[in-house]
Amino acid sequence: MADTKEHAHELIDRLPPTQLSAVVGLLEAMLDPVSRTIANAPVEEEELTPETAAALDRARASLARGEGIPHDEILREFGLKK
Repeated sequence: MADTKEHAHELIDRLPPTQLSAVVGLLEAMLDPVSRTIANAPVEEEELTPETAAALDRARASLARGEGIPHDEILREFGLKK
């Protein structure tokens, strides 16, 4: 285990500052008990009702025809910016 920790420290020491913040965020999430519980929770798969399956089919067909809503429009709708 000591070798693994030393290796991790060496890798962290070699990271540029821009990537270091991402690694810190990842480590914090891995150590947070709530995040860990969510990450390890079993996947719950609900059966789709025929109505929901049909709605998904219509939505996918609409996207395939290029009828989707542009990302910028959605952001504006919610008062968000890129």
